[in-house]
Formats: sequence, structure tokens, C-alpha cells
Amino acid sequence: MSYKIVRLNQKNSDLYPLLNDLFGEVFDEHDTYTKHRPDNDYINSLLSDHSFIALVALEEDVVVGGLVAYELKKIEQRRSEMYIYDLAVSKVHRRKGVATSLIEHLKPIAKSLGAWVIFVQADYIDEPAVSLYNKLGEQEEVLHFDIPVSTKPTST
Repeated sequence: MSYKIVRLNQKNSDLYPLLNDLFGEVFDEHDTYTKHRPDNDYINSLLSDHSFIALVALEEDVVVGGLVAYELKKIEQRRSEMYIYDLAVSKVHRRKGVATSLIEHLKPIAKSLGAWVIFVQADYIDEPAVSLYNKLGEQEEVLHFDIPVSTKPTST
């Protein structure tokens, strides 16, 4: 099966809702990805930002996979890292190289932005993701913390 990988931009922003629909379905978070869609101005602003990368895998006109990544500029050297925030493939298209193809298409984009590495997080229980990422890179054991953004100042 052949898939076409496309980077989203302002000219093909009509694919954005299809990508979010896919994320909502695959992650079982329909409301998060579809209930409060941003307006076209926001989407076009995001898609014109070179540090935001959204890729879709198309089978004809159907979005069967997608990847969203962000460039994180570093301070210690003139370089950056690329963080894969979301990566999903529809259930019937898994184990066919779609996710690997999306990551392979991200590599030259990351390199062109000065990134020295691409990194991604996975949950221990997500065995297919862990298997994919072990195939493509080196695993590191880290702790991940979510720090809520509060409008109340914290005391010291």
C-alpha cells in the first residue's frame, strides 16, 4: 500500500479537521480534538509558523495517519530539538509502515531547522508505540511532570 505524506500549510488547511478527527478517534478523545476547533485565523497562523510541523499520511483523499511536532530551540548551542507531540495511525492502517514513514518525512524537516534530535514520549502500556520507537531510536528512562498553569500566584 502506498501512502502520500503531506505537510500541512495554509494552502491545504482543509486537511486540518481531518487530522484532528483522526487524533480524536485513535486517542479516544473526541471532545479534546473536535469539540472546540480553533478558527481559520488561528489554524493559518499555526500552519505558517515554521516551528510547528503537521504531517498527514493520505490514502487517496483519506487521512490515515498524522504527526504533529514542535521545534524547541536550545540555549546551550545554536541548535534545536524536534518534539513529536502527537502521532496516530487509523486502526486498519497500522503495522503497514505509516508511522515510520511519517517520522522519516519529519527527519529532513527537523534537520533543515537545525535540530540534532527528534524525541517523543510514550506510555509504558502503549506497547506498539514503545516497539516502534525502540526500533527507530534509543530509549531513555525519564520522569514526566504536568505542571498546571494557574492564574493564582504561588507562595514561596
